[in-house]
Amino acid sequence: MKKSLIALAVLAASGAAMAQSSVTMYGVADLSLAKASGVSAQMSGNGLMNNGNSRLGVRGVEDLGGGLKASFNFEQGINAESGATDAATYQRAAWLALSGGFGRFQMGRTLNPSFYGVAAWELTGTANYSVVGNQFGFTGEGPRTNSVFQYTTPNMGGFSGTIGYTAKPDNSGNAKTDLNLIYANGPIAAALSYNKTNTLKSNVALGGSYDFGMFKLAGSLQDDKQINAKGFTLGGTVPVGPVALTLDIARQTNSGFKNTDVLLEAKYALSKRTFTYATYYKDGADDAGNYKTGAKNTFGLGVRHNF
Repeated sequence: MKKSLIALAVLAASGAAMAQSSVTMYGVADLSLAKASGVSAQMSGNGLMNNGNSRLGVRGVEDLGGGLKASFNFEQGINAESGATDAATYQRAAWLALSGGFGRFQMGRTLNPSFYGVAAWELTGTANYSVVGNQFGFTGEGPRTNSVFQYTTPNMGGFSGTIGYTAKPDNSGNAKTDLNLIYANGPIAAALSYNKTNTLKSNVALGGSYDFGMFKLAGSLQDDKQINAKGFTLGGTVPVGPVALTLDIARQTNSGFKNTDVLLEAKYALSKRTFTYATYYKDGADDAGNYKTGAKNTFGLGVRHNF
């Protein structure tokens, strides 16, 4: 009897410990039909006319007690058109973090703080066909960086900030600082994004959005010196029943030439996790007559499922 009670006590303690930690598998499946100028219509897996890249990930969190938590995330990119995966197994995310009342400290490969700053107000949810991302490169540095030491403050009445640092040996001998300052509360979202690599010029984006209920407006000022892209964005989203219609414009105003990208997007929600989308992207040519996206006009029709 005594041994049975001891066994039950051990089992109960083990169950309590297991209840304090969790591991979740998640992912995205996204495929579309795309048609670009001079190219026949074809299936697209992780291309410009996909809302997002397909992926499979695993994340977990453990309650360490006293308000302290440990968490991790590993995410693998998958092309749903062919089943191919990224060359690096967890190219999309590979990090470990500790969080608590002090905020959050994270290490590894992750989305840049400057990217999250843009994502706070950008209208398409940083889709592959985002004119903000394609015209201005998500604050000139793209979305992700390896070997990032990163700290995020607690949320203070809607205000938060994140600063990331990559050391010289981890970034080809060129240290990098990347940060955001975000305010997100009610209908208002605004963010400053900044990054600087020590031997290169800085990149800055200042943007915001306001949800009026009947429609949502968003705009930004961009100065991305590393990719020589300076200008602004302006757009809006109008819900029409279950359909969300978005018009977004990104205009580059560098000295010597003007370049305007235009996006039209329609989303129809089939459920909380699945939606269809139809898009048109007009790419403005640079001063040499080239298109960043590869074609002047591109159309897409696709489905995205989040699981």
